[in-house]
Amino acid sequence: MGLEIEKGRPYKGHVVLVPYPRQGHINPMLQFSKRLASKGLRATLAITKFVSSTSINRHPSASIHLDTISDGRDEGRQAESIKSYLSQLESSGSETLSNLILKYKETDHPVDCIVYDSFLPWALNVARKFGLLGAVFFSQSCTVDYIYCLVHHGILKLPIPTLLVSIPGLPSLELRDMPSFIYVAGSDPEYFEMMLHQFLNVDKADWVLINTFYKLEAEVVDTMSKVYPLMTVGPTIPSIYLDKRVENDSNYGLDLFDLDSSNITSWLETHSPRSVVFVSFGSMATLSTEQTEELAWGLHDSGHPFLWVVRASENSKISEKFKLAITAERALLVQWSHQLEVLSSDRIGCFFSHCGWNSTIEALSMGIPMVAMPQWTDQPTDAKLVEDVWVVGVRVRVGEDGIVKREEIEHCVREVMESERGKVMAVNATKWKDLAVEAVSEEGTSDNNINDFVSKILLKRKSI
Repeated sequence: MGLEIEKGRPYKGHVVLVPYPRQGHINPMLQFSKRLASKGLRATLAITKFVSSTSINRHPSASIHLDTISDGRDEGRQAESIKSYLSQLESSGSETLSNLILKYKETDHPVDCIVYDSFLPWALNVARKFGLLGAVFFSQSCTVDYIYCLVHHGILKLPIPTLLVSIPGLPSLELRDMPSFIYVAGSDPEYFEMMLHQFLNVDKADWVLINTFYKLEAEVVDTMSKVYPLMTVGPTIPSIYLDKRVENDSNYGLDLFDLDSSNITSWLETHSPRSVVFVSFGSMATLSTEQTEELAWGLHDSGHPFLWVVRASENSKISEKFKLAITAERALLVQWSHQLEVLSSDRIGCFFSHCGWNSTIEALSMGIPMVAMPQWTDQPTDAKLVEDVWVVGVRVRVGEDGIVKREEIEHCVREVMESERGKVMAVNATKWKDLAVEAVSEEGTSDNNINDFVSKILLKRKSI
């Protein structure tokens, strides 16, 4: 049996969850919070004061309590560098998280455990200072986490001298399949350092939680579990899209962008099932003006209707000639959307994506084949998995000038939407969707791991 909460009962324990203050990190941890709340814990999501003041949806779930810590930049001032920001986040975050723990100590629901984003290893030190349990939460794929783990421990030496990389638990990887900080040596050194620092004190955490599900990355999970005691707890998306066991869980989380006022649902309903290409590059990725133009005309020339999310900051990169060429029937351009709502529509036949991990696991969970156009960080590795391991999509070929040409974009869309190979991708996508549902359903691997996590927190509380 599961550990779902009995109505009217007091909280069995209290967990404070501390995400890295970016939408792609906040929302998976928020979703995990809902799972914990459904099993009787009080779940408090500690976001930064700036995020709290600027998020569009400030009350994402009645079951989740929101509180704040400080990153030292409550007014949103830009940091000089990522290193400077992380230093101030550690200093201010440690102090204000300590204050938060002390505040709850004086109530009838003191904190039992801190769940913290892997980008914030200092949070474990705060937990230990107060004698609390600590769980690190990795928001990227287990495959990517394991690669960084091997680099951190000096097992994978850089720069990589060979064309193919052989890593236990993973398929053979070309350099272009590695995270961008590795295959482009010396790129974004401060971000790369942050990725490696995730492992500074992981061995001291009580749990290592990963936003994936076991059957999706079984071999690498088993391999990495020989180093750290992993618990897969994903996919961390609203229950309504998966097992439907968490009451009123239909809202993904906090939005840091205004939703477009266009009626996306009405537009989608004018098209036939599995006919629309959904295009989105997430909350951070940016394309050059030249690449944006090639993408625009590639989508146009594919002959398929497309829904394209173009953030306000990117809109100026789309030419007037293109805007005049498209019709309201063939294309809808919006500034932002509820991505899961769109992916869950039966009108979507293909997801054209940068392959950030959240987008990737959402598409897998919704059973949608993909065209992968990775940009940086973990995305090349996710794209490799999409094309060659899970066989649910194709990856674009980049030209020698670093640009993906419109002909390549058209070809990849048609490959997914029209070819026999595309039919195989659709079948595989449905398989992964079913396995995602299985993982979070009662007695599924992720559900059992979450139950075990909750049980150990309750056991700790009883022993005090």
